[in-house]
Amino acid sequence: MLEGFVPFPEEYAKKYREKGYWEDNTLANTFKAVCAKYADRVAVCDANTEVTYAELDKRAEKLALNLLDAGLNPGEIVILQLGNILEFVYIYFAFQKISVRPILALHTHRYRELRQFVELSGAVATFTADKAKDCDFIEIINRVEADTSTLKKKFVLGSVAEGFHSLDELLAAESDRDPSELDRIQHAIDPCDPALFLLSGGTTGIPKMIPRSHNDYVCNSKLASKFTGIDDSSVLLDVLPIAHNLPLACPGLQGFMLKGAKVVLHTSTRAEQVFDLIQKHNITHIHVVPALLIMWMNDEIVKNYNLDSIRVIQSGGQRLQPETRLLTEKILTNCTVQENFGMAEGLLMFVRLDDPSDVRLETIGRPVCDDDEVLILDEDDKPVQPGEVGEFCCRGPYTLRGYFNAPEHNARVFTPEGFYRSGDLMRQHESGNYMIEGRKKDLINRGGEKISAEEVENLILNHPSVKNIACVAMPDPVMGEKMCACVVLIDGSDLSFEDLTSHLLTMEIAKFKLPERLEILDEFPLSTFGKVSKKDLVQMVSEKMAAEQV
Repeated sequence: MLEGFVPFPEEYAKKYREKGYWEDNTLANTFKAVCAKYADRVAVCDANTEVTYAELDKRAEKLALNLLDAGLNPGEIVILQLGNILEFVYIYFAFQKISVRPILALHTHRYRELRQFVELSGAVATFTADKAKDCDFIEIINRVEADTSTLKKKFVLGSVAEGFHSLDELLAAESDRDPSELDRIQHAIDPCDPALFLLSGGTTGIPKMIPRSHNDYVCNSKLASKFTGIDDSSVLLDVLPIAHNLPLACPGLQGFMLKGAKVVLHTSTRAEQVFDLIQKHNITHIHVVPALLIMWMNDEIVKNYNLDSIRVIQSGGQRLQPETRLLTEKILTNCTVQENFGMAEGLLMFVRLDDPSDVRLETIGRPVCDDDEVLILDEDDKPVQPGEVGEFCCRGPYTLRGYFNAPEHNARVFTPEGFYRSGDLMRQHESGNYMIEGRKKDLINRGGEKISAEEVENLILNHPSVKNIACVAMPDPVMGEKMCACVVLIDGSDLSFEDLTSHLLTMEIAKFKLPERLEILDEFPLSTFGKVSKKDLVQMVSEKMAAEQV
């Protein structure tokens, strides 16, 4: 067993097998059988290239053998940081074939995050593009290698530099290895062990790695695909970053492949490109965050396209306002907007497509599995009365039992009975579905990307002009929330918004974490316990913003 991994208790593992949730099959073998079953159908494509199920499996197999030749070994941990491109899919399934465990980093992560991932996991290799619009990944990875002890191999897509393996060449080259070697590797895998790691939007500056086992991640996608109206004629447009749980596996790429359906990958969320792809490929399903849907439905060019093929839009990441759902279903007359609540840690809740209209408007759904266990707990860890608000806690056949290599954190965020404390405040609707009422965790939810206030606060405190800092959420009509930095300055000091963002950029963090407003205060409001009252800060900033609009 991988050190630092928290397994499911044996009594629960036995229960989940007996009920058929766990099939004791690896991800690689599961999708090898899928590729054989739907061999001639198109599995995945981008704007220009279609790849059948048989071709996908063949390319992943060839790459897997070449990665063994390049020195990767079963059980090792690596970082995969690529966007919504075909190469991501080939590499992801190649890793599964040789039991290499990827950490799925976002394409927006930079030096600070990537170094943290390596330090926390002991990752031995990175898989990145050569560059992005605003950075040189080759330069970043070289510095990560110099500043950590375990990183030994570097793979790059695009221009190749000294010390890097070319992914383009590895994808094209034939291998002399016997493919039966992959069967031997699969035979040695325990399906209860981690197959990959997702990343948590946790409240601290230290990234939390979420282990997803073969058993629980196949279960995750199979359950998700039951409630989203997928059949073998369905076509998913994946424009959300595929390293996220929703576009990868809820049901995402995995869930659509399990049904023999087609997945269209695209790297841009620009309305004209998205609408063109919907029309060209007869897209039936799309995953969105509310900010995207708001922008698309309020773009006048929506009238210029035939979007009648769309049947289901899954909205996740943050609460979708009823007005946006009603507007979407008015414009897209064949479409149902399906609210989701999900977490990379596991549990999924979907509004059912046949729920009454008022329930679809007011709630975020209910669990997709009969053996998803839910508790709504008060401050004393006692269950609340029906309809009352409390912290949403859960456990089940695809919900983790512990973050990787984080025993102290696990002691705080899991109950003694193994329920995961989500930090979300909810209450149960009379229909049996659930409603979000806020959160306990100190997070800013910017268009579905969760930003740790503590992480950014710690970085701002390094500025020589800053005496105290509190980062809070401010309302935004499109993104839902953005971050406002409330600062108390050292006497005699000055700080502009430009100075603040420039300071943070020197820390090389992902740009979505940058504050988008600065408030300078003489002192912070305090709670009755003497702590900074972020509730009062949020109210102050919101009122000030509202006054500015008058």
